[in-house]
Parts: sequence; C-alpha cells; structure tokens
Amino acid sequence: MIESSLQDTYVVLGLGPVIELALAPVFLLVAIGSFLNVCAGRLARVVDRARKLEPLVLQARGTEHDLLVEEARLLDKRIGTINRAILMAVIAAILTVGLVFVLFGAGLAGLDLGDLIALMFMAGVAALGSSFALFLIETRLAIRMVRVPRRILTHEEEA
Repeated sequence: MIESSLQDTYVVLGLGPVIELALAPVFLLVAIGSFLNVCAGRLARVVDRARKLEPLVLQARGTEHDLLVEEARLLDKRIGTINRAILMAVIAAILTVGLVFVLFGAGLAGLDLGDLIALMFMAGVAALGSSFALFLIETRLAIRMVRVPRRILTHEEEA
C-alpha cells in the first residue's frame, strides 16, 4: 500500500516538468485561436461585400460594369487567400495539439521523442508563419481596394 502511494506521488511529481513544457504550446493555441477569429471576421466582411456586389454587376453597363467586375475579381482573390491563411492556421493548431499529446505521452512513458517533438514544433511554426504571410498578402489586396484611384486624383474640374 505504501509502495503504491509512493509510486503515485512519483508519477505526479514527474508530471510537473511535462506540464510546464506543455504550457507554451497551449499559449500558442490561444494565439492561433485569436488569429483565426480575426481571419474569420475578415472573411465574413469580404463575403458580405461580394454578395452585395453581385446584383450591381448584373445591372451595371459600360465602365461602371468593368470597375465592378474588377472589384469582384479582387474580392474573389481575397476570399481564396483568407481561406488558405485559415487552412494553414488550422494545420498549425492541429500540429500544436499533437505536440502537446506527444509531450505528455513521452513524459508518461519515459520515451525520448525529442526529435519528433522538435519536428512537430517546427512544422507548426512553419504553418503558422505561412498563415501570417497569406494574411499579409490578403491585407495588401484589401489596401488595393480602398486606395483612391488615380483617375480621381488626377481629375480636373471641367470648365
């Protein structure tokens, strides 16, 4: 009985460092979740704008039609870019969750899985980095949409 109690105490005390190691990836998961929230919000706004634009494109003619189609194409590009950013962030989250499981599994089983842990962490960070890069591309596309067109900046009053 005493031997079993000592063994349980040893297992619990041995988990302390494993829990400490697992906390960093958990904070990373919180950050990824926040980033996904931002991406989902941006995606919702772009989709809403695309839906509002559709009937306008179908009714417009001439130059106005061409400008609206150009905007629709840019919105479509933004939707695709945001979707890829979300995909990469979710992959990063999945790898991070897997990392936490491997950390606990290795700690409980007393296995040396340092290489696997390092590879999973690097893959997760790479996926998150690519998600951030795609987010940057999407924001650059958005900026192109809200910039004042040169035709307006160079427009002169008619005499």
